[in-house]
Amino acid sequence: MRQCLFLIVFAFRGGLYYHDNNLVSGSLEALIEHLVPTVAYYPDRTYIFTFLISSRLFIHPYELMSKVCHLCVDQQRLTDPQARVRKIAPKILQLLTEWTETFPYDFRDERMMKSLKELTHRLSSGDELYRKAVQQMTQTLIRKLTTLSQYEEALAKINSSVTDRLTVLKTKPQSIQRDILTICSDPFVLAQQLTHIELERLSYIGPEEFVQAFVQKDLLDNDKRCFSDHKKASNLEAYVEWFNRLSYLVATEICMPVKKKHRARVIEFFIDVARECFNIGNFNSLMAIITGMNMSPVSRLKKTWGKVKTAKFDILEHQMDPSSNFYNYRTALRGATQRSITAHSSREKLNIVFSLLIKDIYFLNEGCANRLLNGHVNFEKFWELAKQVMEFMTWKKVECPFDRDRKILQYLLTAPVFSEDALYLASYESEGPENNMEKDRWKSLRSSLLNRT
Repeated sequence: MRQCLFLIVFAFRGGLYYHDNNLVSGSLEALIEHLVPTVAYYPDRTYIFTFLISSRLFIHPYELMSKVCHLCVDQQRLTDPQARVRKIAPKILQLLTEWTETFPYDFRDERMMKSLKELTHRLSSGDELYRKAVQQMTQTLIRKLTTLSQYEEALAKINSSVTDRLTVLKTKPQSIQRDILTICSDPFVLAQQLTHIELERLSYIGPEEFVQAFVQKDLLDNDKRCFSDHKKASNLEAYVEWFNRLSYLVATEICMPVKKKHRARVIEFFIDVARECFNIGNFNSLMAIITGMNMSPVSRLKKTWGKVKTAKFDILEHQMDPSSNFYNYRTALRGATQRSITAHSSREKLNIVFSLLIKDIYFLNEGCANRLLNGHVNFEKFWELAKQVMEFMTWKKVECPFDRDRKILQYLLTAPVFSEDALYLASYESEGPENNMEKDRWKSLRSSLLNRT
């Protein structure tokens, strides 16, 4: 694994190494000290974000909070404690505010809340101004955590209501006569509702979830418990599950109709939806739709595809072409990003892309070590990680500019979908097997799925 650093002369200051005034590495303790404000110093906001997102690879957030608290208290133990408190308290409160606003999910841990309360109590004792600031910070944090809990409960309710489509068809054949075209026949409206779901799920993903999901335990760290009780990246997982659900929903809607003409119409409808997603800037739904249309049970329906005008689909596939590290896709994204920078309305600011972000973070993690050979934290790697996650933080703040349609949203989120095996069975039932291998699979699926109780 490469170290991601060139052999160049570095400046060494207080346990931290710099190149061209940019922090590139340092010991964990020195980096923690660099986070804590003094009377004459306050850390750069970019450093705060970068260190808070990366430090959890080497130390629990609650342990970091404990160290920060001790260092803050040490700052006050000088000749004139009261004067020091008046000078240092606003800076410490600002650091805590940035932590609670950007990484609120850290404070679901009772140990974090305990340290936070102890430090803020110490800072605000006897000073009404600081007491009000602490109260406001705490109330904002509690609101965020309450909203998160409500969202997770709503997700659990949605997931519990979703059933396998084949099971429903077998038990209540008349209960699923609806399909996507009976719910919404306007591609633009459907693209808008997909954007609602995308932005809602994006908004609940904490930046730290990218680290928890993709980066393994640091082998040089002595604390073997470091990741043992980490909060799962549940909101990130929920977003990935939505991508997969949308892909399977598209494939299900295409494979479901008995008549070839109807299947072709559904394919053309989803091509139009994908194009509208592209125009809106909802690249994640676009990729999920194309993924669903390229699933084998769908792509093998040659007679159906023969009735489809595929010119628009070919253009969209070209945009999503993975060759040259998704060059076409990245070019389109750069254009969308530029438009969003100069945009005056929420509609122009939309730029929902997720798959490439995941890919880029994965390869950054795989390609660069967390620590250098001297044991220092490879901060150059984490500057790059933070840069990518900060882009995501900008995307997720955009408010959806479209009206909600509850009926369409309900269908998109809860309509039963086929499993992969059920998709193949539906595909074979629509257009028969073409070779012995497909015939054998068809017989096996009919036996296992249609006779299942």
